[in-house]
Amino acid sequence: MNSNAVPREYDKKHTVVIVGGGAAGISVASSLHNRDRTLDVSVLEPSSIHHYQPGWTMVGGGVFRPEVTAKPMQEVMPSFVSWYQQKVIALDPDQNCIQLADGSWMAYETLVIAPGLELHWEGIDGLKEALGQNGVTSNYLEGMASYTWETVRSLKQGRALFSQPPMPIKCAGAPQKAMYLSSDYWLKHGVLEGIDIQFHNAGAVLFGVPDYVPALEAYIRKYGIDVSFQSNLVAVNGPAQTATFRVTDAEGNSRDKDVNFDMLHAVPPQRAPEVVRESTLANEGGWLDLEEDTLRHRRFANVFGLGDVSGTGNAKTAAAVRKQAPVVAENLLATLRNQPLKAAYLGYGSCPLTVENGRIVLAEFGYGGQLQPSFPKWLNDGTKATRAAWWLKAKQLPGLYWHGMLKGHEWLAKPAPRG
Repeated sequence: MNSNAVPREYDKKHTVVIVGGGAAGISVASSLHNRDRTLDVSVLEPSSIHHYQPGWTMVGGGVFRPEVTAKPMQEVMPSFVSWYQQKVIALDPDQNCIQLADGSWMAYETLVIAPGLELHWEGIDGLKEALGQNGVTSNYLEGMASYTWETVRSLKQGRALFSQPPMPIKCAGAPQKAMYLSSDYWLKHGVLEGIDIQFHNAGAVLFGVPDYVPALEAYIRKYGIDVSFQSNLVAVNGPAQTATFRVTDAEGNSRDKDVNFDMLHAVPPQRAPEVVRESTLANEGGWLDLEEDTLRHRRFANVFGLGDVSGTGNAKTAAAVRKQAPVVAENLLATLRNQPLKAAYLGYGSCPLTVENGRIVLAEFGYGGQLQPSFPKWLNDGTKATRAAWWLKAKQLPGLYWHGMLKGHEWLAKPAPRG
């Protein structure tokens, strides 16, 4: 649509409209409110349950109970926002409005896009139908982590496959976390030697930031895991317990390889939601086209974004949102006040790699793989597996998420100055 089109009639209007009520949407709403309590903010979120997704890996490893990873959305949604429990079906940034599932249009002065990403289960033939039986599981699906834990405990011998799809995905370390926690359980229960563990990674490296690879490789050796790079899961036959991987060699030639399994932890390919990837707000890859530092849209000055939908080059983690929300809040308010944007996001992301029950490699890094540790090395060396990092992940982060981040408490999250 061009800007000369007839102005669209709208049914509602808010100063700030936030698309998405997950970690990103609620965090930025709270950060805005803490800076300006008079601000008119609305949130569009159809879900009735809010999930603490970083906890699903821990459920799959028998560390957390499933119920600690979810709360009713009405308990989490801030009282100061206008909550519309509807899906957004169209974005029209040329006319500063969005369309809701009931067909109505909502106008805005500023827009924040934070709907998360879409798990493309259909991207792996047969996977969706296979989940939850015959040893096929995924910690990425709501409620499925409990089946992961059940499968891990019941497996005494055989073959366990763990897959990782092409990037980008949310929490790039999660496929490995499931593998390490499972392997640790099998080791401690004396059955590891009877289990053939294979990690099929569609990428070419174990982890994208080289500083953390040696610590991970040590656990690969400890658990006797067979790693295959450029091996992408493309099909699953649940009843036959067979997985098909598309293996690509150094010359770029591909062939399909069938592997039998007793357990398969599968991770689907991931993409931006259709409402974003089919809009004028998307980049060539379908992700939200944002400036890397300001998190403002590259073409629409009153549109911002954060979280997993973003086309920025950071890791897609909840920890990234913790640093992004204050940047969006400050720059959005500057936009409303016709002031220059002064807050910058440096690409921070954190991936607590649970390499065993009781130890974590706390990977913290920004754009270009630059290390951005939150703690001094004497307190926690992020390039090594430590008990301190486990204590943080298992004991502290859930509470900080529910009672800190979602409430706009910006712990270790002060924006960097721009420029």
